[in-house]
Amino acid sequence: MNKPQWTGVLPAATTQFNDDESLNIDATLRHLDAMLDAGVHGMIMLGTVGENCSLDPQEKIDVLKATVEHVGGRVPVLSGVAEYTTKMACRTAQAAQDAGVDGLMVLPAMVYRSDARETVYHYRTVASATDLPIMCYNNPISYRVDISPETFAELADEPKLVAIKESSEDVRRITDLKNVVGDRYTLLCGVDDLVLESLLLGAEGWVSGLVNAFPAENRLIWDLAMAGRYQEAVEVYRWYTPLLHLDTHPKLVQYIKLAVAECGYGTEKLRAPRLPIVGEERERVLGIIRRAIATRPNAQTYAGALAS
Repeated sequence: MNKPQWTGVLPAATTQFNDDESLNIDATLRHLDAMLDAGVHGMIMLGTVGENCSLDPQEKIDVLKATVEHVGGRVPVLSGVAEYTTKMACRTAQAAQDAGVDGLMVLPAMVYRSDARETVYHYRTVASATDLPIMCYNNPISYRVDISPETFAELADEPKLVAIKESSEDVRRITDLKNVVGDRYTLLCGVDDLVLESLLLGAEGWVSGLVNAFPAENRLIWDLAMAGRYQEAVEVYRWYTPLLHLDTHPKLVQYIKLAVAECGYGTEKLRAPRLPIVGEERERVLGIIRRAIATRPNAQTYAGALAS
């Protein structure tokens, strides 16, 4: 299987809800439009930020079908696959393929901490369930299973595994992967506040959470880096970093949805047990978001960087 062009800025998109916690697909699609208008290069639905594990199976399919139809091939659409068992992950992958997505972002099985042999079995089995290319999502901080470079070398003979979203929060892992598996996989940074470092070391894409609220700024950093304008990229990155730190907190979904609401792209409505943050925590996070809005970089200062 040829590697698909999963490079550039790929949002891990939010799922929007009504006040009664029912799906608000229209609002979800309007939010996608704001990111598409800013020039993102793909769309990942039903990831962590999309509250995958808070949706029932039919709701997931409803979101995917609506997204595929709405995006209409403008960019690739991927679906997260995060299930408790391998069999459930296969069933979800098959349903996502039937919904028309272009690829899958597959996590190790949830809750149980699999060892390397079990993790390899999970990915091989899920890969056999569909014809779709797969981005492997390595996030040992949140999900407790660390897929090592050596494990990815063992999986390298499975052609449907084409990309790695690296979210170990250790930027050294990019170099370790390059040294062990070379260019076998497309490497994508999955940690917002390590993106510029990751791009310098060889990552080819950025799966982002804060892009949901600041899509133009994500695209600006990407374009500056791709143009080799690193000093300017660093300037924007330093402005952005207090916001990007929100992506690495256990409450990243609450924080990102609050930023989305503050920027006028949706609401902060969540599904319980997640609740909107309150008190000192809310004021602190709002302060970070509002300071960023008040001091956001003027794209005209970086004329030419935003050329597609």
